[in-house]
Amino acid sequence: MGLSLTFFTFRHLVLFSFLIFHLAIAHFISSTQPLCHHHERSALLNFKQSLVINQTASSDPSAYPKVASWKLDEKDRDCCSWDGVKCNEDTGHVVELDLASSCLYGSINSTSSLFQLVHLQRLSLFDNNFNFSEIPSEILNFSRLTHLNLSESYFSGQIPAELLELSNLEVLDLAFCSFDHFYLKLQKPGLANLAENLTNLKALNLINVHISSTVPHILANLSSLRILSLSGCGLQGEFPQEIFQLPNLQFLGVMKNPNLTGYLPQFQKSSPLEDLRLSTTRFSGKIPDSIENLESLSYLDISDCSFIGKIPSSLFNLTKLEYLYLSGTIAALGNLTQLSSLTISGSNLVGEIPSVFMNLTQLTNLDLSQNQLTGHIPVEINNLTQLQYLQFSSNQLEGSVPSSIFELRNLETLDLSFNNLNGTLDINKFLRNMKSLEVLVLSSNKLSLLTEATVNTYSKNINVIGLRSCNLTEFPHFLYNQKFLDSVDLSSNRIAGQMPGWFLNNVLVHGFDYLNLSHNLLTGFGQDLSVLSWAVITLNLSFNKLRGPLPIPVPAFTSSYLVSNNQLTGEIPPSICSLNRLYALDLSHNNLSGMLPGCLGNSSVQLLVLKLQGNKFHGFIPETFSKRTNLRMIDFSGNLLQGRVPKSLANCVKLKFLNLGDNQITDFFPSWLGTLPELEVLILKSNNFHGVIEEPKACFEFVKLRIIDLSHNRFAGNLPSKHFECWIAMKDVNANNLTYLQDPLLGPVAYPALTYYGFSYYSLTLSNKGTTKAQSWNMRSSQIGSQQLFSLTTILLERFQHQLLI
Repeated sequence: MGLSLTFFTFRHLVLFSFLIFHLAIAHFISSTQPLCHHHERSALLNFKQSLVINQTASSDPSAYPKVASWKLDEKDRDCCSWDGVKCNEDTGHVVELDLASSCLYGSINSTSSLFQLVHLQRLSLFDNNFNFSEIPSEILNFSRLTHLNLSESYFSGQIPAELLELSNLEVLDLAFCSFDHFYLKLQKPGLANLAENLTNLKALNLINVHISSTVPHILANLSSLRILSLSGCGLQGEFPQEIFQLPNLQFLGVMKNPNLTGYLPQFQKSSPLEDLRLSTTRFSGKIPDSIENLESLSYLDISDCSFIGKIPSSLFNLTKLEYLYLSGTIAALGNLTQLSSLTISGSNLVGEIPSVFMNLTQLTNLDLSQNQLTGHIPVEINNLTQLQYLQFSSNQLEGSVPSSIFELRNLETLDLSFNNLNGTLDINKFLRNMKSLEVLVLSSNKLSLLTEATVNTYSKNINVIGLRSCNLTEFPHFLYNQKFLDSVDLSSNRIAGQMPGWFLNNVLVHGFDYLNLSHNLLTGFGQDLSVLSWAVITLNLSFNKLRGPLPIPVPAFTSSYLVSNNQLTGEIPPSICSLNRLYALDLSHNNLSGMLPGCLGNSSVQLLVLKLQGNKFHGFIPETFSKRTNLRMIDFSGNLLQGRVPKSLANCVKLKFLNLGDNQITDFFPSWLGTLPELEVLILKSNNFHGVIEEPKACFEFVKLRIIDLSHNRFAGNLPSKHFECWIAMKDVNANNLTYLQDPLLGPVAYPALTYYGFSYYSLTLSNKGTTKAQSWNMRSSQIGSQQLFSLTTILLERFQHQLLI
């Protein structure tokens, strides 16, 4: 299934579940109802005061702070008339609170006045940011709740047992549509406990809640269930077939559970199922002929599963089927002339694009990305006049782009990236003919682009543009009048010199979600800047020739700031401490100097990647790594850092990669780092470490360590052989298939077909028997076999007085 469509599909899934909730909330206030109760008005005002309004706390573009209307003046003192509040017409008690997309930021704890609203029946805090606070056990105060929506609101931790005691719940939505992190978990108590207690459920949405268990058969007892969404929950074992037979089930989604097995049942004609999503699971066996009994089915996703045999012809009798995502035989698809959406992504399709697809004239979406398709784009593509979304990326298509593609005047998204297409393309043809075009991605082909165009021919709706490796030598002029730009990738071209003022002004005025100008020849910003006044969420300026001091982007927006491999000089300015929303900071391989700011270890709780290697920093490493840190990677190598390894690194319990090599650190072997439960790589080479490495007291240290380099130090004595007995991860018997350092760090960017996928690379130089070897791993896909793994984990501790005892 296409990456971009997958992301938006899951987003729509949350909204679909939320719609059930929202339809139940009437937004009228009776003029005859009594005034609200004083203590409930006070509780609402105190709840408002406990949080701050931050526009970035909600992702919905139409979000606004509903609590802004909550006031204690004579005119507005009746809280029953406040935005988002509904009271019982007879008692005046607050019974519904809808604060969805209200730009709320802060934590909710056990003392929150929210829990004083004990008459609540419906509560929605959807699409806010509650700063990873846990759901308090005081949720039990809401014993009357029938609808609860806490999705997309950055709650974390174990779902409390008290929530499962809200036996009146009919709708429960705790989803979070980021498949890179588990924030909430449902383990003790687990999913079985939920099904035992919440027997009135009609909608259950737990997308990306970490369940990590089998699917309990007791779920099949929830006879009122209409929506069941358990995608990305770490489910295991065999899925109970009887759940398919729930009498009211209309939506079933268990996508993104790669260890979940199962078989499709024999479907009955009475099934009300409208939407079935099983992709990226291990469902297997044959697709039954009885699938034709799902007469209401409009959406079917069985891609990236393990089904065998041909797709039964009975599937093509489903006259209401509009959205189909599959892998396997495609010859019969020509019969589905009513199809409006077809995705066969990541399915190992080979050969040319099947001509049968050109007969599906009702298609509005065609996604054949991530296959092994060859040959040319069919000239008959212009038969698909209704197309709005066309995705051919990540194949092996060749030849020129046919001129007939410009006849697709309804196209909103066109992605031809990562193929072998060649020739010269005039961007003006896209802009003149496709007036609705919003997304254009042509990256990583063998194309040359003509980007000159007259202003009057511009389509001005473009919000995503991907032109990586398109032989550009300057900023495309057609971007000049684009007012809706959101994501721009111009990386890996030959754009040289200063950034033009008109482009800088466009970024300044409109702001971007994503801007990638890496791997060019840029030298500056047209003016000296200490602060980049750009509202850019992901900013990648790496591998250019930028000179001067390090500019700091706008703190309120920036989540990734990547400016490695340039020629920046001077110290890191104190203003970097204001970047409190960072996920990744990469300043490596510049000429930066001075001392490391003390805030680097605690300025952003979300920080995952911190790369400062290859500069001239000196002084001590700050002792400021807090217990709230989420750091996965720290690389301070190749500097002039002194002193000891800071003990506060023990707080970085999620750390996988630590490289302090090639500095001037003077310390004993930091055995206390062995308490870090996730540490896989430890590089301390070429420092002044000294003394004897003691024998471990127990085999509970460095439990996941796979690579260690202690060479070129001043250690003395023997390296106790017990270390090798205890470093069990180095002896993994499944190393031939070992997935190594695979950890999605930053999540998807605004449009995944762009070049930067939001993942970081681990890289280091290992010293082995007097020689050095560079190693790097893309955390998304790297695998290391057992023989290579053995060589990487070989350790040479030079200047040991005696031979290693292994």
